[in-house]
Amino acid sequence: MLDTLIVGFDRALRTLSGNVVAARPTPGAALPEAGMTPEARRHAAALMRVNHTGEVCAQALYAAQALVARDAAIKARFAAAAREEEDHLAWTQARLAALGDRASLLNPVWYAGSFAIGVAAGLAGDRANLGFVAETERQVEEHLTAHMDRLPDADAKSRAVVGQMRDDEIRHGAMALEAGGVPLPYPVKRLMRAAADVMRAVAYRI
Repeated sequence: MLDTLIVGFDRALRTLSGNVVAARPTPGAALPEAGMTPEARRHAAALMRVNHTGEVCAQALYAAQALVARDAAIKARFAAAAREEEDHLAWTQARLAALGDRASLLNPVWYAGSFAIGVAAGLAGDRANLGFVAETERQVEEHLTAHMDRLPDADAKSRAVVGQMRDDEIRHGAMALEAGGVPLPYPVKRLMRAAADVMRAVAYRI
């Protein structure tokens, strides 16, 4: 437990300070930085800010769920998924910088709220915990697919990042189901979607 707490605290500091480094190469790194109108660039940056905030939330969720998970194998699965999500965090942070914009000013709030939600999901039991991960990743997959349609056609670099993120989220969701995740009640799914909608709307602007 102490080791998990230390790792979780270190993850929180790195996540919120922006001190993250991807273990995998950035998708689309070899693509040229295309010219965009100022409006298109602002829109692309706002979408990537939303995606970056989503990865901040993912770090908090996985840290919390690993903290309260009972099964050591499940803890290990959460840790592996969190490492890949850290790549996403670094990739979206780099795209924000390249687009000349910043991360959400409310990231500490998003992190704290997501951590609390992750603890609550974990306390419901490992199978419910895994079910929460599966549903989260399913909704994130839908969100990223929508962003692929909303990103400017010229911004191939951001589209490459979002595409790889989506592939990873699909795999994480499948992992959670294979490990024994159970479907969540419909009201819980709706509440999760409503909370995500609020986060997306606010992070797009702030």
